[in-house]
Amino acid sequence: MKARKILLLFAIVIATLLALTYLFPRNGITVGNLTLRFPTLHSLVERTGVANTEIVNDTATGQMALEDSIAFYRKLIDSSALRFWLPEPHYFDDFWQSATKARKQKRTVRILHYGDSQIELDHISSRLRANMQRRYGGGGPGMLPFHTTTPTMTVRQSNSGDLIHLASFGDSLAVRSRGNYGLMMQCFRLEGGSATVTVKSANSNRVDDAAKNFERVQLVANNRGGLVAAFTNLKNKKESQQKNAPQGVGSLMWRTDTVTNGIRLHVSGNADLYAITIDADSGGIAVDNIPMRGCSGQQFTLVNEQLLTAAYATLDIGMIILQFGGNTVPYLKDSKDISTYCRSIAKQIAYVHRCCPKAKLLFVGPSDMSKRIRGEVQTYPIIPELIDSLAATATANGAAYWSIYHAMGGLNTMPQWTRQGLAGNDYIHFSQKGADKMGDLLAEAFDNSHSLYILEQRWAQLQPKAEKKAIQKSKAKTNRKARNSRRKRGGDR
Repeated sequence: MKARKILLLFAIVIATLLALTYLFPRNGITVGNLTLRFPTLHSLVERTGVANTEIVNDTATGQMALEDSIAFYRKLIDSSALRFWLPEPHYFDDFWQSATKARKQKRTVRILHYGDSQIELDHISSRLRANMQRRYGGGGPGMLPFHTTTPTMTVRQSNSGDLIHLASFGDSLAVRSRGNYGLMMQCFRLEGGSATVTVKSANSNRVDDAAKNFERVQLVANNRGGLVAAFTNLKNKKESQQKNAPQGVGSLMWRTDTVTNGIRLHVSGNADLYAITIDADSGGIAVDNIPMRGCSGQQFTLVNEQLLTAAYATLDIGMIILQFGGNTVPYLKDSKDISTYCRSIAKQIAYVHRCCPKAKLLFVGPSDMSKRIRGEVQTYPIIPELIDSLAATATANGAAYWSIYHAMGGLNTMPQWTRQGLAGNDYIHFSQKGADKMGDLLAEAFDNSHSLYILEQRWAQLQPKAEKKAIQKSKAKTNRKARNSRRKRGGDR
C-alpha cells in the first residue's frame, strides 16, 4: 500500500474516533447489564493532554501538533454552538488554576448556580456538579436553605421549629428584612426559639454517587445574639455543640468522624440563617443549586451589600452563574424594553462583582421559547435580539456569557425538544431528560475551556524563557485592552 493511502487511512480512523467522542452518550449505552462507554475528547486530552512530554516534546513536529490542538479548541470556544462569549480571552484561567489544585490543597472551590425555575429540582446543576466532581474531586449536595422552599431530587430535607421566612423573591416579599436576605437571596429568621433541619441523600440513580456522601457541614448565618448550634451525625448519634458564636455574619463548621449520607443540625438563639453547606472534606468542587422561581435576575441589588459581601467571604467561591432571562421574554415588546432590561442586568452583574470580587461570573441566557403565532408554534420574535443584547451586556461588564438558546439549536428548536420528550408542552420548561442534556452540554462547554487551558499551559512551558516572558506580557496586554475597552463603553462604572 502506498504511503499516501496509509496516511489517508490513518486520517479516516482518527476522524472517526474524534466523531465518536462527540456523538457517544456521556453516560454510555446500556445493553442488559453491560454499559458501553467511550472516552470524551476532554478525557483524552487529560490522559495524554497532548501535553505529556513523552508525546509532545519541544520538537517542531510536537509544537505544530500542539498548536493545531489549541486552534481546534479555540474554534470550539469562540464559534461553536457551545461557545462562551468572554470579556477577555483568558477569562477562566484563574478558575481552572484553582479547580485543578483544589483536591491537592484540600480546598472546596464553590460554583454558585443562581437561576429561575429552569434549575429547580437541582436541574442542570446536578449534571454540572457530577461532571466537575468526577474531574476535580469533591462531594456532597452543596448549599441548601435551612428550610425546604423548593424540592430537589438530590436530598430529602425535613424541618421543625419556628422560623420566619424572608426572601427577595416570591410570596415572602410582604415580609421585608431591610436587605438581610443572605447569599441564597432568602433567609430564615430565628427569634429566641429553636429549629432543626434533617438532610439525607436521596436514594436515586439520578443522583451521582459523589453527591450522596459528605463529611463537613457549615452553617452561614447572621448572629444577632447568643446563637447556639448542635450538630448530630445520624450514623453514630454523636453531638458537637458550638456556643456564643461571634456577632454578625459568619459561619460555624463541623466535621463528622466518618463519611455519612445524613445529618441533623439543631440551632437556637437569635439569628438569620442564610444557608448550610454539606460537602466532602477531601477538597474539590462544590456546585450549589439556588433556584429563584419567577425571577428575572434583578434581585441581587435588594440584598444589603455589606451583609452579602460578608456572607460570600465565609466561602471559597470560584464562580457565580446567573441563569436568567426567560421570565422577562413574554413581557418584552421591542428594542427599548430589551435595553431597559439589559441595563438592569448590568447593575446586577456589577453588584455581584463588588460583593464577590474574586469569583468569575457567567451569565447564562434563556432557552428557545415558543408561542402560537398565526396558528403555528414559533420562537418568541424578541428572543434573538435579547440573546445578542445579553451577551454584549455581560461581556461589557466583565462577565462571560453562555447561550442555552444556541446550545439547543437556536430558532424554532423548542418544538423539536418537546417532540423528543426533552421539554414540556408549555414550550418553555425542560423535562428531566432535557435538563440532564442541557447540564451535560454546559459541562461539555466547560470541558472544552479547560482543555484549551491545559494545552495553552503546556505550549507556554515548551517555549524558551525569553519567549515565555513575552507570552505572559502579551496575555496581560490583551486582557488589559479588553478591560480598557469595557471602561470606555461604561461597563466598569
